[in-house]
Amino acid sequence: MKKLYTFVLTLAVLFALSAFGASAYENEDFYKNTGLEGTEINVFNWGEYISDSYEDGCIDVNREFEKLTGIKVNYVTYESNEDMYPKIKNGGASYDIVIPSDYMIERMISENMLLEIDTSALPNYKYIADEYKNMYYDPDNSFSVPYNVGMVGLIYNTKMVEEAPTSWTALWDERYSGKILMIDNPRDAFAIPQKILGYSLNSTDEKELSDVAQMLIEQKPLLQGYVMDEIYNKMESGEAAMVPYYVGDFVLMKDINPDLDFVYPKEGVNIFVDAICIPKCTQNYDAAMLYINFLLDPEVALSNAFYIGYATPNTGVLEHEDYADMRENEYLYPSEENMPDTEYFRNLPQETLDRFSELWNEIRIHGTDNTHIYIGFALVGAAALFFIIRKSIIKKRREYWYNSL
Repeated sequence: MKKLYTFVLTLAVLFALSAFGASAYENEDFYKNTGLEGTEINVFNWGEYISDSYEDGCIDVNREFEKLTGIKVNYVTYESNEDMYPKIKNGGASYDIVIPSDYMIERMISENMLLEIDTSALPNYKYIADEYKNMYYDPDNSFSVPYNVGMVGLIYNTKMVEEAPTSWTALWDERYSGKILMIDNPRDAFAIPQKILGYSLNSTDEKELSDVAQMLIEQKPLLQGYVMDEIYNKMESGEAAMVPYYVGDFVLMKDINPDLDFVYPKEGVNIFVDAICIPKCTQNYDAAMLYINFLLDPEVALSNAFYIGYATPNTGVLEHEDYADMRENEYLYPSEENMPDTEYFRNLPQETLDRFSELWNEIRIHGTDNTHIYIGFALVGAAALFFIIRKSIIKKRREYWYNSL
């Protein structure tokens, strides 16, 4: 597990309260005598996106929820909104909790995929900061509860990059050919050339989308690869020079590799809110409500904030004395003078989403990927030629050919 900021005092208090039979969490009665003991809840969340260890002053959130409620947590992860969406949409599995990003929540609401959440029935909802209520994707706070806040920027290795980058165009710098990683989902990947070209992150213009795709095609020969969660190993080990990714993940990576640094490029960045939702396929709505309230508990949210490394919408965390150093982290909470230009993703028309998929597929199979096809044809041709030759030579010669393979 990655080394994190510690809050030993919090852990000591948690253990002390437990020793005297008191709860470390607020509103303990909310979780008791629910009749849900022995039931299960299926949680679908991003990878590396919940505190799951008792090391470094953190808690295992799911284990603590199980102990408090008697409800078993089945926990499954995904790598992107686009990976999560079809699994919920197609109904292949039943989930009780899912944590999408803003634009995906907007889409799921429009497609009637989420159940309403009565926030007045959640005692800990009082800890959600007002600035994260009534957001564009859920203006009445009916379907989601904010979980984390972040922005996308450029992570780079100061030992491998000659000068600190200030622009997204660094990802097209030929000096770093073979050392550049690219985020492996179309919305985030398209956003980078969109910002370079001065386009909106929510453009539906065909020419603009084509321009963006062309830039990504031109970038591809320079790439070491497309990545999501595997970015941790590659950047922490010094295997790659730079990658566009989420600021919270950078905070954790830097703790492992101090040579890493981060910049919000001058062209602007995507800002996002990930929020907790209950999909319509839920089989245990009441347990989902208990789980949401538990995630909002200040001690639980504090542990998640340290473990995950993202900015928090939870005032109980922001006001916690143990969070002071993180609250002053300029990467997570830029000062007004250092705050980059930001733009939220919005849900796009289905026609545009289909075009995104088409272009992304074209990008992924373009160029170097086609080489595998050509090699395959060459091998088939060579095999056929070899068969003809083999039939025309004597046994010893044939054995020579076999031994030389």
